[in-house]
Formats: sequence, structure tokens, C-alpha cells
Amino acid sequence: MSKDLRILTIEEIEQENILWAWKPFIALGKICLVQGNPGIGKSTAVLAIAADITNGILPGETDITEPAAVIYQTAEDGYADTVKPRLQGLGADCKRIHVIDDSESPLSLSDDRIEAAIIETGAKLFIADPLQGFCRGADMNSVGGIRPLMAKLGAVAERTGCAVVLISHLRKSGGQSAYRGLGSIDIYAAARSVLTVGKLPLDESMRAIVHTKSNLAPLGKSQAFGLDENSGFCWLGDCDATVDEIMSGKPKPESQFTKARRLLETKLANGAVPAVEIMQMADDEGISFKTFKRAKEALGVLSFKRGGKWYWDLPIDVVCEEGGQDFKEGQTNALVPLGPQAQNQQ
Repeated sequence: MSKDLRILTIEEIEQENILWAWKPFIALGKICLVQGNPGIGKSTAVLAIAADITNGILPGETDITEPAAVIYQTAEDGYADTVKPRLQGLGADCKRIHVIDDSESPLSLSDDRIEAAIIETGAKLFIADPLQGFCRGADMNSVGGIRPLMAKLGAVAERTGCAVVLISHLRKSGGQSAYRGLGSIDIYAAARSVLTVGKLPLDESMRAIVHTKSNLAPLGKSQAFGLDENSGFCWLGDCDATVDEIMSGKPKPESQFTKARRLLETKLANGAVPAVEIMQMADDEGISFKTFKRAKEALGVLSFKRGGKWYWDLPIDVVCEEGGQDFKEGQTNALVPLGPQAQNQQ
């Protein structure tokens, strides 16, 4: 038996909670991959996150409770004429944004200077943009070339508690987003979280960050942001964008339920409509009446009988000062409770 062999039980290992730079997208002490087509705005989005960290404010939940340092390494843009103006435009505290000077000795992701710089600055975020520019000496397309590099970088993140964000371009074509990244699939595999950035097809100035992989928490809601030459960058909040939508440039198909809701809102916008007209509209649009009934319930649509006909109408509550009761304007005597038999007739 080897004298160096040491075996632990899981019981002996002290449990630790995941800490977050931006929950559930970017974890402290872990590698996050941000990928997208060239020129789509992924670097600007990551710099916006970096700017928020330097100010102690993130667009969502975070364990970074005060302004913190960031290290940003780029192999594409000039720091003086591109990076600094961009960070200033994003409102970053540039005194907290650091750069490892590699003018004499180019930096790679296996470089010991990364860990030393994180420790010296106390950085909570390290960014390599793009990661393909920092894989010097490693074959990006082979498991043997990329896996040791990613393992070493992951260990640095774990030891320092610093979030590592690697920005990567995608190939112009080919299959799922997991297999479109430049280099070995092991880059995607090593990342604990993967964010894919793309354009929302209905608006030229709108982008979305879609959470396409997470080993640490349930996938987060897609995040929209605006990117315009005049108004600059702004977070727009949660959205329903999917990776297929932003990669294909085509909006996702509207569900029958969503379509039914939209049609009801439009049809009833100007007042009550006979139920038979709703049924005819359902038939014309190829939507089942059952789906229209579900949309009706979701919208709180009112049903009432007038002149021997059933009507549907959007709810608009008006307070009756004399009676102190809410009623549907113009329908005080028309609303009737509906039993199962009456509902079936609608």
C-alpha cells in the first residue's frame, strides 16, 4: 500500500455554499464562458458587468457587497482608444479595472501571473477576451491541449474565489451552440456556466444573454440589453429569448395560447363581443375553443347574458359609490353567475 495514499469520506468534507458575482449566471471561484458571434456585443455586455462590479452594483442578486476590483485582458482591442472609452461610457470606476502588462511577455491562461495579479488586486472578476488569444502554446482543438490549461485556470479560480469569464467567438455555422465554439468542446465542458449572446430579431438595437448551461444552479432567465450608437448600453431586464431564436435570427413561434390571449385582448378592446363571434374567430384562426377558454380565464374575461345572447368582455372594475360595490360599467343587471351547464353553452 502506498504511503502517500489518503482516502476521505464525503462526511469528512466540509460543505461550502456557492457564492455569486451575478446569480445564477457568474459564480465566484468558477469559470464562466460567454460566447457569441463577432460584433454582437458580448464584450460590451461583459464590460458592463465589470463596470457594475467596480461600483458595487449588479443588475441582479450578488454576493459582492461592496465595490471590487476587476482584471480585464484583451487580445483584440486597444486599451487606450477602445477599452478605456468604453468603460468610461459604462460608468466604471476605472481605478478598479486592472490590466496585466504583458507587452514584453505575452500572457496565456496557464500563466502564474494571473493568480498573482488576482491576489494582489483582490479582484472578484478576471476576464480574458477572447480566450482564443490567450491559449498560447496549447492546441485549442485537442483534448490534451486544452484540458490541462482549463484545469489549471479552474484551480486558480477556486483558490482565489475570483470569477473567471472567458469570452469566445462562435463558428459561423454548424449545429448546436455547444459545438459552435472555437476550439475543443472541453472549453465548453470546463465552464460551470455558459452564456450565449445574440441579437433579438425584432429590434436591431436589442440583444439577449441566454443561459445555455449551468452546473451550479437552475438556468437563469434570459437577460435583454440595449446596444445603440446614440443611447449606448442599458440593461432591459428579463426576457423570453431562447438560444435558437438569437442564433437563427428568427422569433420563436407564437404558441396557440399566446395567440388566443392576444386575439382576445384585441377583439375585446372596444367592448363586449357576442360569444358566437369568439367561437367563429377561434375557428377562423385554427385555435381550439378550449384554448380560447383557457385564455379567457387567464385574462379574467367576464361572461354575461343580454337580450338572449352570451357576451364576453374584458374586466374593467368601477367602484359604485352608492352601493360600495365593484361592477362592470353598463352591466350591473347583466352579469349572472354561470353554472357548468351555462358555461358549456358559451
